[in-house]
Amino acid sequence: MTGQDPRLGLTVTHRRYVPYSHAHYAGNLVDGAYALGLFGDVATEVCIRTDGDEGLFAGYADVRFLAPIRAGDVVEVTARVARVGTRSRTLELSCAVVCRGRPDRGESAAEVLDPPVVAVTATGTVVVPPAA
Repeated sequence: MTGQDPRLGLTVTHRRYVPYSHAHYAGNLVDGAYALGLFGDVATEVCIRTDGDEGLFAGYADVRFLAPIRAGDVVEVTARVARVGTRSRTLELSCAVVCRGRPDRGESAAEVLDPPVVAVTATGTVVVPPAA
């Protein structure tokens, strides 16, 4: 009998400041694709850690845009390995706003959000080359 795959539950987290150059809509909102790009970055690190390869993103399921992401935010993006297949890995993905700019309080004012605001969640599938 074999034990649980040690890759299951592996979690990788990145934090990123959202620059004003990424604002796309009124109110300094960034588009939803911004979070999907960050999911690709964190998924790449997961593949490197689990399989020694950058892997490829095969698709998303159940993408949910729950709250806005704005320029001036600091976001935390997390991927957790939920399933390990022969060549595929299913990831639970989350993007949360942990800090937010507060221009109403001054040009460079900002605050830590406690608790963070979950902005986007998704399930993603990555594929890696066959084991050597």
